Amino acid sequence: MTARRQALGRYGEDLVERWYIERGYRVLDRNWRCPAGELDLVVTDGTQLVVCEVKTRSSDRFGTGFEAITARKQQQVRRLAAHYVRQRGGWKGPVRFDAAAVMGRNVEVLSGAF
Repeated sequence: MTARRQALGRYGEDLVERWYIERGYRVLDRNWRCPAGELDLVVTDGTQLVVCEVKTRSSDRFGTGFEAITARKQQQVRRLAAHYVRQRGGWKGPVRFDAAAVMGRNVEVLSGAF
């Protein structure tokens, strides 16, 4: 991945992280990694664990960020979330999967996207 694409991804994750914080969520992890992959953002509102997949685009020329979160990507995020929960000693409440698309300064978050 090029430095430009990495910077664009970090920028989008920064905006989405701020979006959650402004709404009272607490950030547990960002860019959590294990051998199977990476979770972009893990937050909680105190009752539920929220795993958010973030896609940042500089244009919609190749589709929107939401279109990039394919069924295969959703399955991978679910598997990674299970690893995350096991590694952290479990989670007693519900787990929600959100999707976030960033273009420019525009942030859209779909709660319970998959």
